[in-house]
Amino acid sequence: MDLKTMPNNDGRFGEYGGQYVPETLMTAIEELEAGLDEAMNDSTFKEKLNEVLQEYAGRETPLTYAANVSERIGGAAIYLKREDLLHTGAHKLNNALGQALLAKRMGKTKLVAETGAGQHGVATATIAAKFGMECKVFMGVEDMERQQLNVFRMELLGAEVVPAESGSQTLKDATNEAIRYWVAHAEDTFYLIGSVVGPHPYPKMVRNFQRVIGDESKQQLLNRIGRLPDKIIACVGGGSNAIGMFYPFLDDENVNLIGVEAAGFGTKTSKHAATITNGKKGIIHGSLTYLLQDEAGQITEPYSISAGLDYPGVGPEHAYLADAKRVEYKAVTDHEALEALSFLAKEEGIIAAIESAHALAEAYKQAKDMSKDEVILVCLSGRGDKDMHTLQSVFKEGDK
Repeated sequence: MDLKTMPNNDGRFGEYGGQYVPETLMTAIEELEAGLDEAMNDSTFKEKLNEVLQEYAGRETPLTYAANVSERIGGAAIYLKREDLLHTGAHKLNNALGQALLAKRMGKTKLVAETGAGQHGVATATIAAKFGMECKVFMGVEDMERQQLNVFRMELLGAEVVPAESGSQTLKDATNEAIRYWVAHAEDTFYLIGSVVGPHPYPKMVRNFQRVIGDESKQQLLNRIGRLPDKIIACVGGGSNAIGMFYPFLDDENVNLIGVEAAGFGTKTSKHAATITNGKKGIIHGSLTYLLQDEAGQITEPYSISAGLDYPGVGPEHAYLADAKRVEYKAVTDHEALEALSFLAKEEGIIAAIESAHALAEAYKQAKDMSKDEVILVCLSGRGDKDMHTLQSVFKEGDK
């Protein structure tokens, strides 16, 4: 089976994905599918996207050999794909630029988005400012408190940040509110989803806008070391940076792909966001996938110190790849992620986002059992500036 042919014409990755949406939303979904197909078959759209990715976003992003970390660990060589150096500080801008260009092509004048860690909200507010579009971003009250700097950045860019006050007041609830708003305003508003979640065609569309991470990495490693890496590791909340990194390598069977979920206080506790590790099949935000739920099928609240990983579901392509055993999914605790973040900062002078630190922690574990001739590639999906408030409070309180 060719894993790269997914999704099928029904928008499914195996049994996952699909379009579980209210009838009132189907017109907007069908309009999006048609607009996306036309755009992706238009060479001028792709040329424009490549132009803004290079001239505005700052691609290609560097590939950094983490020499000090690799030497200290004493195992495999660790390379970092530096999405943290992209304009706005995270991989989110790749997808935001693609969807915003599509929105303008479809005649939409307004953008609505949801955000957890704030990086997708900042990316959406940024391209809304650049392209002269109105922008409304829904964000959980809990996340607004954790990510005050990104709230200010969005407002400075001209966006309206709308607090989501229901449920756990995090990403799930912000997504619910954004979808409700879109249903009522689909005529002139484009819903710019930030991860590979939601109804078809969103998972496919976001993956295709993020695959630039993996495409660049493959060529950079071939140029640098003359071969592909032995392992690739990326963090997984919804899973956009991970699928963008993994997708170009799916047919390279000798490359071990590892996604890392947030274990929070541990997967044996109720305070984690390890959706594939502990989740069950169910429907969330228009898609069939793995999600955290109780015995009655009610969605349970995820937890992670990282505002970008505490989502109760995961992209349907990740669910499919987990079942197909093409990607291995691990879970890393808050404490392990913070240790990894601190180690990278002190050894390499790079402060990673807490999300990315989950991938780093798993990379350090894996590297110890590998030889110096082997190579691990880590997607450093974002920088840690936005997490200073959280990091300061944690380290000052001596939790680490």
